[in-house]
Order: sequence, then structure tokens, then C-alpha cells
Amino acid sequence: METGSHFIGWRYIGVVAASLGIALVCIVAGAAETEPSVSKKEKTIMSMTITSSSFPHQGVIPVRHTCEGHDTSPELFWNDVPEGTKSLVLIMDDPDAPDPAAPKRTWVHWVLYNIPVNSGGLPEAVAARDLPPGTLEGLNDWQRTGYGGPCPPIGSHRYFHKLYALDTVLPDLNQPTKVKLEQAMQGHILAHSELIGLYQKH
Repeated sequence: METGSHFIGWRYIGVVAASLGIALVCIVAGAAETEPSVSKKEKTIMSMTITSSSFPHQGVIPVRHTCEGHDTSPELFWNDVPEGTKSLVLIMDDPDAPDPAAPKRTWVHWVLYNIPVNSGGLPEAVAARDLPPGTLEGLNDWQRTGYGGPCPPIGSHRYFHKLYALDTVLPDLNQPTKVKLEQAMQGHILAHSELIGLYQKH
């Protein structure tokens, strides 16, 4: 009887183990069926680029675009704006002010927003009246709208031309500062690209 009881016991354990194994397989299979496929939902977004015919990335900005010249804005181009973009933002600033050896602040030179997606860029020496339709202007650190060229007091400074693709058209922010515009952009940025130019006074 004892031998028979052991046989029945082991047989019972085998049946339970097999049942648990089947149940585990079913649970795993079920999880695999219900888990969303991230790869199918993700869309490939090409890297947006911003370039200029006036100077290459990390190149020297020509004098005509600075306070020592005509103080006119450079010609800019952008490509590969991601799908779903509703507007573009352009901010030009200098993080090396006043002295690259001991920077104390970022000086804002140009603020544009609600640039149309299909604009493709901006011509050289663009005036407010010639901006793409719908484009709005913000304040630079001279407390005025429009482009203010490089005018570094000392040393070679970096000038960042930052392009942002947004998933929305922003409301009229009434000539916002860079800080106010960046606050309004939060949560809406789809892509970002930078063109850096260098300049030192002659």
C-alpha cells in the first residue's frame, strides 16, 4: 500500500506540474498578444538641418552680418522638417557674453516664431515686411524686434542659430522674449537643429 501511495502521489504531482506548465505557456502567449508593438507605432524622423550660404557650420560669420558691417541677417535654409510640424521657431543667441573666457550670460540676437513649415528658409537681409506670411517676431536683448548682428566686446564668440519644429501654431505672444517663447514651446518640440557661426571683432 505504501508503494502504491507513493506511485499515486508522484503521478498526481506530475499532472499538477504539467498543468502549471500549460498555464504558464498560455499566460506568456497571452501577454505577447496583448503587448503593443512599439516598433510599428514609431515613425522614422529624419534629422532636420539648418544651413547658411554665408558661412559653414562652425565657420566665421562675414563682417556684413555684424555690427562692424551692414548688420544684415544671413541667408538661411532648412531641410527635413519632420512630419506633423505645424510651425517653426528661430532663435539666434550668443552664450559667450561678454567674454568667452568668463561668460556671464546668453545674449539674444534674433527671435522669430510661427514661421510657416513650407518656408524653406529666409533670404539675406530679410526685413520684417518680407518675412514669410504668418511669422511673428520676438524681442532680442536690445529690446527690439528684428535681427541684431554679432558685436562681441572681447574674444571670439559662438552664435547659435537654433531652429525648432513645433507640433502647433503658437498664439500671438505680443513680441515675447526668448524666455517667454521657450516657455510657450514646452511640450511641442518635434525636432531641433543648430547652425553655429563664429565672430571676433577686427
